[in-house]
Amino acid sequence: MKVAALQMVSTPRVAENLATARALIAQAAEAGAELVALPEYFCLMGLRDADKLVIAEPLADALAPDAATAPMQAMLAEAARTHGVWVIGGTLPLRGHEAQRVSNTTLVYNPQGERVARYDKVHLFCFDDGTRRYDEAATLTPGTEPVAFTLHDRSGQAWRIALAVCYDLRFPELFRQLGRSEPLDLIVLPAAFTDTTGKAHWELLLRARAVENLCHVLAPAQGGLHENGRATFGHSLVIGPWGEVLAMQAEGPGVVLAELDRQRQTTVRTQLPALQHRVLG
Repeated sequence: MKVAALQMVSTPRVAENLATARALIAQAAEAGAELVALPEYFCLMGLRDADKLVIAEPLADALAPDAATAPMQAMLAEAARTHGVWVIGGTLPLRGHEAQRVSNTTLVYNPQGERVARYDKVHLFCFDDGTRRYDEAATLTPGTEPVAFTLHDRSGQAWRIALAVCYDLRFPELFRQLGRSEPLDLIVLPAAFTDTTGKAHWELLLRARAVENLCHVLAPAQGGLHENGRATFGHSLVIGPWGEVLAMQAEGPGVVLAELDRQRQTTVRTQLPALQHRVLG
């Protein structure tokens, strides 16, 4: 199955970001991708953290999102349907019960444009090095449930896909829990890693999650200097089940394409049956 990580450098303007995302999805579909994934906050990198509260949408109808009340969800559904691809919509802010907090949510649409999965980011990022400070808990409500779904590709092959977002990457127990009942075939992790933490840990942790779970990883990222002054690390990656980097783009908007090899995954799991040797957890 061919997949695409869509890298962006999102702006404070939602309409502009949606147009960029739509164009990248079209480009990936034209190149033969069956599954495309956008980065975290593909819809907005605001000038202030609270800007996401202003654009937050209610959860729309799973089959027919209303473009008037949920334009971001409507775009994702329309793009999936138009291009006949699975779309993992990075993250967007969804309203909940708290007026001053939203969920940072990944939505998945099948090629018919139907929403088939929702994941609310569980682990909220906090970082302070004396110069830069981030505290997602100030504006976000954490999710509580791990989420995985099954995708059938055009050949009929089933893929078990786990959803995670950015800071979730640092918590291997999340992925162990997701793969407990059925081994994972692919982890999809949209992100907006900071340049500082990304240089140190982004590729290292992604490859570790692939090796631990003997599965593929698809990691679309924000990659560049944003108008709010924040620098995101980029380096959107596709990684194989032996930890090998299959494709990568360092910075700037783009489409990172790779073919996932299910037979290769089966081979490495046969040669090194670590998933069968687990004792704890």
